[in-house]
Amino acid sequence: MAQLQAKEVRRYTAPEARQGVAVDDTHFYAITNSHIGKYDKQSGRKLGEWVGDKRRIRHLNSCVAADAQLVCANSNFPQVPMASSVEIFDTATMRHIRSIPFGMRLGSLTWVEKRDGQWWAGFANYDTKGGEPGRDHRFTLVATFDDQWRMTGGYRLPDSVLERFAPMSNSGGSWGADGLLYLTGHDLPEIYVLAAPGEGPVMEHVATIAAPLEGQAWAWDRSAPRRIFGITRKAGEVVVMDLPKVR
Repeated sequence: MAQLQAKEVRRYTAPEARQGVAVDDTHFYAITNSHIGKYDKQSGRKLGEWVGDKRRIRHLNSCVAADAQLVCANSNFPQVPMASSVEIFDTATMRHIRSIPFGMRLGSLTWVEKRDGQWWAGFANYDTKGGEPGRDHRFTLVATFDDQWRMTGGYRLPDSVLERFAPMSNSGGSWGADGLLYLTGHDLPEIYVLAAPGEGPVMEHVATIAAPLEGQAWAWDRSAPRRIFGITRKAGEVVVMDLPKVR
């Protein structure tokens, strides 16, 4: 398994950067539990925000920017039983436009994105706070859904990645243009690169990338090759970095 290193490019101050960040061609969006800040990607100046009702949208875990929308994973963490939803926002107005309630499924929804005509999603399970009896971090999984949000498949994560998540779980994830899945945990400065197996239910761990982020959710900057935006939640910063090629 390859051990690689990301290269830091830039940092922005963004007090909302506690759960994750999303990015499009011109803006980035810093995310905390019930609050999203919209920032200019060139200057770092804050341009807008969305502030939600904490009783309804309690724990935004991540968002992905696509087609002028933010598609966000929300959960009731640390409450149990675990319940989740997908929340969708207009990036131009920063208005909430749609909610897709998941109810109680396979864990706590932490990330979601569409790829090759189907939805991919990460479901977290925890050893302690926010976990449910009988399901610890080893029950963390990646699942696929159709456009009606019916589950169509899924994968278990390899032990070499799960042990790095413990006692927490998977916080961020996204597919790269190279056809590999990139995941982060809750706090370690690492990105785990996985491949879908040719057969069987367990993904393959192909590389670990040391990176200047503190786990949590992150996003590809699709306007620049191999560039991602991550966060350091303690400092409230968005960190831009370039990832090395894996294959």
